[in-house]
Amino acid sequence: MKNVLFYKSPVGILKIEGEENSITGLFFVKNEFENIGTPLDEMEKCKIQLDEYFSGKRKEFNLNLNPKGTAFQLKVWRALQTVPYGETKTYGYIAAAINNPKAVRAVGGANNRNPISIIIPCHRIIGANGSLTGYGGGLAVKEYLLNLEKQ
Repeated sequence: MKNVLFYKSPVGILKIEGEENSITGLFFVKNEFENIGTPLDEMEKCKIQLDEYFSGKRKEFNLNLNPKGTAFQLKVWRALQTVPYGETKTYGYIAAAINNPKAVRAVGGANNRNPISIIIPCHRIIGANGSLTGYGGGLAVKEYLLNLEKQ
């Protein structure tokens, strides 16, 4: 059973989804609705770690993650997790990191489908020319997260 817990963050409302004591989703939403199911320990832990992240005290998340996706997407999402706090990389860098340097567009597509925003840090991926590119929470949120990590 999927459990849902809402979290009010400095960048808006986030919906935390979990199953079997792992985080399966972290999404930006417009409105807070009722929580579904009983919040799992890992979901409560996620809220605490998000509080620490937004207050500048946490640079790495330590959570059980279980994103759902294709083998290629999972490979990209694992590579995203290697991008250090406060740094940015390009789609080309991630494509090379997964030993598929020609898959830049596919990496962009997988980045776009990342089901666990912030924790799997797709916000740290920028265009080859250094520009901010699309983000599920919007470019203002992406800029906010990158500036938060530069402090």
